[in-house]
Amino acid sequence: MRYIPNSPEERAEMLDSIGLSNASELFRSIPSDVQLNRKLKITDPLAEPEVIAAMEEMAARNTAATKPSFLGAGVYSHFSPTIVDHLIQRSEFFTSYTPYQPEISQGTLQYIFEFQTLICQLTGMEVANASMYDGSTAMAEAYLMAQRVTRRNKIVVATSVHPEYREVARTYTRHGDAEIVEVAFDESTGRLSDLSALDDKTAALVVQSPNFFGCVEDLKALADAAHAVGALFVVVVTEGISFGLLKSPGSCGADIVVGEGQSFGIPMSFGGPHVGLFATQDKYVRNMPGRLCGIAYDKNGNRGFTLTLSTREQHIRREKATSNICTNQGLIALAATIYMEAMGRKGLQEVAEQNAQKAAYAKQQIAGLEGYSIPFSAPTFNEFVVRGPRAASEVLESARSAGVIGGLALSKYYSGRENEFLVCVTETSSKANIDKLVAALN
Repeated sequence: MRYIPNSPEERAEMLDSIGLSNASELFRSIPSDVQLNRKLKITDPLAEPEVIAAMEEMAARNTAATKPSFLGAGVYSHFSPTIVDHLIQRSEFFTSYTPYQPEISQGTLQYIFEFQTLICQLTGMEVANASMYDGSTAMAEAYLMAQRVTRRNKIVVATSVHPEYREVARTYTRHGDAEIVEVAFDESTGRLSDLSALDDKTAALVVQSPNFFGCVEDLKALADAAHAVGALFVVVVTEGISFGLLKSPGSCGADIVVGEGQSFGIPMSFGGPHVGLFATQDKYVRNMPGRLCGIAYDKNGNRGFTLTLSTREQHIRREKATSNICTNQGLIALAATIYMEAMGRKGLQEVAEQNAQKAAYAKQQIAGLEGYSIPFSAPTFNEFVVRGPRAASEVLESARSAGVIGGLALSKYYSGRENEFLVCVTETSSKANIDKLVAALN
């Protein structure tokens, strides 16, 4: 009665009014083999001290990730300055609500505006939104935006884009009009080269750079190919630190840049919460999903910040809405903003250079091992694929036994690549730990 306020008599009356004899008949459309035909495995009610003791006992089963790790694939181990965690825990940030009332939310709106500005500078684009839930949903929203802009439905996406991003986008657009065509990468370079799927029905060409294999794509050539058939060029970036070293997607001809901002001072946190990035050209701003923070001036010339171009379902007729995204990752976007401001242009460049240099050292050392090779010839940033002498799962398990988390087996996502695994090296990887990885593989 505490949680279901209807009495047994009232429930019987409601069931009778719809012609049912008991509540279980409400779920008769659910197949019997997926129904839970037993009681939930939960304990009897516990006193507060007993609950605390039970939770502590479960927490004690966790083990800290103290082994050197070379996992990447969309979530990266980067150093975060102490100032990031210190500032986001201030109560005015930590408990702030979404800034619907600009007159009392100027601080929140200002840092959103600064976040947008920084993302524009990094991506080389003209406008960015206030952030999205994560990189994968940002990519899915790019699909939809490309359809709105071009009035076409065909999305050509490289299979070298993160497999989980592609899966999210397929789910996100499943009940829409999008026709998703996946195109293969070149087996020798690891880059996208087959553009035969592009035609006058294509809304967007979608690539990731550095791609899932760590290979840096030739963005300028791909942009020219997409634009030649009137399609938009969408660039996905899962490793934000690469902006500190590589040429910006905007300068290479990208129309939409989406990505994951976890690298900017955000903990890995078992995969989230993280922060999605979305930037585009100014001429497409009215088709951009999410929210946008802008500057306004009162009649006395005083500057203020406010949400603008909020073409969302709660503000506009549903058929005119650009998305159902009605908020942004406020606290996480703030953390990313503090990180970028604290590091500055030179700091981000230095971190990016350390990533590239340490990864190059690791690649060279591993390639020198008997039975190991680097299958893709394209330039890389801080991730690269290794082909081993036997199944990658066996190699990585052996490395784990030697005290090293060596990388990600590609067989999880790509059939026929049982001997290959993805290695990621960031600025947090010491030379000693890289040498430990090499020794473990040997």
